[in-house]
Amino acid sequence: FILWTWSKHAFHYFIFFMRKVILQLAVSLDGFIEGPHGEFDWCLTDDDYGMSDFYKRIDAIFIGRKSYEVALSMGDNAFPGLPPLKEYVFSNSLKHLPGNGILVNEDLFEEVNTIKNSPGKDIWLYGGAALTSSFINMGLVDEMALAVHPILLGSGKSLLRNIPGRKSLQLVHTQTYPSGLVMLSYKFLK
Repeated sequence: FILWTWSKHAFHYFIFFMRKVILQLAVSLDGFIEGPHGEFDWCLTDDDYGMSDFYKRIDAIFIGRKSYEVALSMGDNAFPGLPPLKEYVFSNSLKHLPGNGILVNEDLFEEVNTIKNSPGKDIWLYGGAALTSSFINMGLVDEMALAVHPILLGSGKSLLRNIPGRKSLQLVHTQTYPSGLVMLSYKFLK
């Protein structure tokens, strides 16, 4: 949107671009984000896989309670190379947060749109699966980048659940790696 202001000598205008919410995460070839026991030891870590460039695009993260607690328990090993981010933790059960996160437990749609309209870089939607599905169903995800790993897990937690209808996307970028990992980047068509 454009903001017009007036000073003694001239009109001034500022153009603000809404921040994007980007769902970026690892997924197995058969569509799982966790193994059957919550494990993610199958995720390839032998290369940067474009994460350094992605980290330059963001200054905030949207994360569900369970994913937040797992990340806290892992400390600096959770996201190697990740710069400091403003953390928004979505939870209906927590009343306060361990750590420096901002708790979001009110009207998710309104809160996310307020954050998207505030100044800053893009926002990483990290997870979990229920939060991701809620964001997609409300039309709050702008882009989806999936690091498709060359493994079949057979069972586990699916990336997408309870999506009631079709959602159209447009492929905007692909990147293949010698390990067999393929990064697929899409934008949601509104």
